[in-house]
Amino acid sequence: MIGARVGWGVVGCGWLATDYAAPAVRASRNGHLAAAFDPRRPAAEALGADRTHGSLEALLADPAVGAVYVCTPNHLHAAASIAACHAGKPVLCEKPTARNAEEAQRMVAETRRSGVPIATAFDQRHHPAHLELKRRIDAGELGTLTCVRIHYACWTGRDWAPPNAEAHDNWRVDPRRAGGGAMIDLAPHGLDLFQRLVGERIEDVSCFLQRRVHTDTPVDDGAAISARTASGVLLSHTVAYNRPETFPRRTLEVYGTEAMARCENTMGQDPGGTLTITRAADGSAKTHRFPPEGRSPFLNLVEAFADACLRGSFAGFDPDEDLHTMRLLDRCAGEGARAR
Repeated sequence: MIGARVGWGVVGCGWLATDYAAPAVRASRNGHLAAAFDPRRPAAEALGADRTHGSLEALLADPAVGAVYVCTPNHLHAAASIAACHAGKPVLCEKPTARNAEEAQRMVAETRRSGVPIATAFDQRHHPAHLELKRRIDAGELGTLTCVRIHYACWTGRDWAPPNAEAHDNWRVDPRRAGGGAMIDLAPHGLDLFQRLVGERIEDVSCFLQRRVHTDTPVDDGAAISARTASGVLLSHTVAYNRPETFPRRTLEVYGTEAMARCENTMGQDPGGTLTITRAADGSAKTHRFPPEGRSPFLNLVEAFADACLRGSFAGFDPDEDLHTMRLLDRCAGEGARAR
């Protein structure tokens, strides 16, 4: 299928679609932006797709749409993804998979029934620095892995708005639409990336939630998660909506018996950042820099999913893994709420 391209239909045309998903599709070697739908018609038209539809049903009926990217608020993920499955369109759905594991279970049940895949858009798997780190881990360069530390934070309150946009209704701090706060928004990336890097599922998890700064919202603005795999690799993961943007707030550290790896400014939507490998034998360190104008995590993600669509094989996009991560998040939410 050399030269084949997937026609993407984007559902939900807010900040993430405008700044990340749509540009990635347009830049991809194996896809094009066939159609868009958003209840706010001007937002859909501004995305620059070949066609703008007035309803989800119309977009799903469009024969030019071969795959659907769901970029809606969280409470709409399940319904839009299941509808796309019914229409026979493979789905890439923004994280978190859904607001909770019950909704995610319905999505997985539909993909099993229909045979049409639903995959969660974990772009952090596809950051160039994380791909390089995974390659080095798999090659044994770090030795026996012992623990991972991830810090992923930002400043997001009731009046938060995307860059260059006016303040607006921030659904991310509305529990009905988001399903929670900082933990449900940011921790999916860390939990998924940890499991992807170490090659194991998390078996045990515990969590503390925080609501300390943005007390005018009903959701957590911070969380501390501890987890362990069956073989004993440990994870310490903090997320926050209460971290000033000028602070260092995006780090990933992986410790092994032969070396440690530290990524700075790679946790996020954009390319760039650094990966530093420090050798246990002599303490020597080498830093690998990733250019900010390089390939974005979203570009790598949409090309990988389009390749899977063209092959008809979705290895690497496992809905059971996504459901497992949602169940971990449910456990964190329940335990964290009791501890707060």
